[in-house]
Amino acid sequence: MSDAIAIRDWGRCDYARVWAAMKAFTDERDTDTADELWRVEHPAVFTLGQAGRAEHVLDRGDTPLVQTDRGGQVTYHGPGQIVLYPLIDLRRQRMGARELVTRLEQSVVDWLARQGIDSAPRADAPGVYVDGAKIAALGLRIRRGCSYHGLAVNIAMDLAPFNRINPCGHAGMAVTDLATLGVDCTVAQAREGLTRAVVARLSPV
Repeated sequence: MSDAIAIRDWGRCDYARVWAAMKAFTDERDTDTADELWRVEHPAVFTLGQAGRAEHVLDRGDTPLVQTDRGGQVTYHGPGQIVLYPLIDLRRQRMGARELVTRLEQSVVDWLARQGIDSAPRADAPGVYVDGAKIAALGLRIRRGCSYHGLAVNIAMDLAPFNRINPCGHAGMAVTDLATLGVDCTVAQAREGLTRAVVARLSPV
């Protein structure tokens, strides 16, 4: 079996459809199944983690709300945001969940540094932040020793829906995207750059 991570593109696809496919992939894979990184943009949707509290959704409006099985509280997905789902056999990689979180966060920090942006994770709230504003959200599920769900990075999107939730359960948390930070980068360029950064961090040493 190759150690290479296979890349699968979903384009713009409904959240529930991709979530169901992730669960099926994880349930059906075996020790010889190659790891994959799925890339997708979702139509507008709020998602609530398995222990998420409904009061963190302040104003759902007409945006769908999906109760999902990842960790974390509430977040928003929408066009202009790159979502990367690493489907990794952690047992085979001898990697714990905390290490996976760290590697994913650091991959975003690496990529943002190449865009001239200083960023950092936060110990009390998974994700990546620029001057206190969240630019990347992270939530995972580990099942059968394998990961699914993953990472969402804001590139050039309508940020207004984040004002209708407490992002990741934190009231008043500021949220930003690459466009707001003045970086001229298309979603397609960001997708390729983030993919390289994530694969570099997840590939076996």
